[in-house]
Amino acid sequence: MPGNIDVVVVGGGYAGVISANRLTQRGDVAVTLVNPRRTFVERIRLHQVVGGSDDAVVDYREVLAEGVRLVVDTVTRIDAAERCVTLADGGTVGYEYLIYAVGSASAAPGTPGAAEFAHPIASLEEAQRLRVVLDGLPGTASVTVVGAGPTGIEAAAELAEAGRTVTLVCGGPLGPYLHPRARRSVARRLAKLGVTVVDGPGTKVTTVTRDAVQLVDGRELPSTVTVWTAGFGVPDLAARSGLRTDALGRLLTDETLTSVDDVRIVAAGDSAAPSDLPFRMSCQAATRIGAHAADTVLARIRGAQPVPINLGFFGQCISLGRRAGIFQFASRDDTANGLYIGGGPGAKLKEFVCKHTVQHLTNEARKPGSLTWVKDDRRQELLRAKRDEAAIRR
Repeated sequence: MPGNIDVVVVGGGYAGVISANRLTQRGDVAVTLVNPRRTFVERIRLHQVVGGSDDAVVDYREVLAEGVRLVVDTVTRIDAAERCVTLADGGTVGYEYLIYAVGSASAAPGTPGAAEFAHPIASLEEAQRLRVVLDGLPGTASVTVVGAGPTGIEAAAELAEAGRTVTLVCGGPLGPYLHPRARRSVARRLAKLGVTVVDGPGTKVTTVTRDAVQLVDGRELPSTVTVWTAGFGVPDLAARSGLRTDALGRLLTDETLTSVDDVRIVAAGDSAAPSDLPFRMSCQAATRIGAHAADTVLARIRGAQPVPINLGFFGQCISLGRRAGIFQFASRDDTANGLYIGGGPGAKLKEFVCKHTVQHLTNEARKPGSLTWVKDDRRQELLRAKRDEAAIRR
């Protein structure tokens, strides 16, 4: 259609989908979403893929606005000068604005043997491969889950509830984000499921072999299958395209989420590093950052000055099998407090959050611009403190 403003969204996860949908507020914006899969992945259900209780996929027709064009391919390079992206099939797609929403993935493990013998589960394909491996083993086979963040805890609980013999190696405290009260509740539930929790000093994994993991304190734990959930990384597309990134590879932006290199490129979700002070990776943050990224692009199209992001949090929810869970409440600055909901009510609340997150995408497809979120003014204090610290160092 003549006069269309072409916007390309790279990545079809939570941030990318909500960005694409929100952009359809304007009839003169033509939105193209480029994603390597034909289906939307509910990443917060990947532990259920491993456990066999969910496939974690949703048809894009259910979550994408009708006006969004889906291109199933992988972007291999962003050419900021020419304003186009190169696809794996050799084609190109031009843009006037680009939203960079490539998400996060398993971090390349630096631990000897981990890349060869451990199974990451940060993507759908990784979770599916692990499911096949587990299906081929007896229920008595020892499973060691490395990493005690939400993904590790959820995977350990899901597999233990399915009858697996599971050891959770924390490499430090269990659930570092959690308040001590909530942490004790999680520990009790894991113990009830039969999970052996190895936490505290000396529990960092130093080596992974075909049938064991070795810890820094010298212990060796038998492990028929090792599941690696220790850390996330981001795709290197931005760096390969000559755009500045933070140490992890997230696109460096200002507080409006605009790239520090190009006002036509805006970042969203886990792959964004506003002011080199990124938000915690989570679907909670991804949807809101994705929405703000779209708002920034729409403001530029109108000729208006985009506003800085103001994002508050309300907590973290973790499933502990299908019959229990925990919702850890937090202050708006994402600091966990002593309030939590556990047990059966926690499981119901976690399932509500999973379903409601997809519903956010659907609602934005039907009524773009409808998503709202809580604010947190303390971020400006953190930014001032960071600037003051940098000035002192100079």
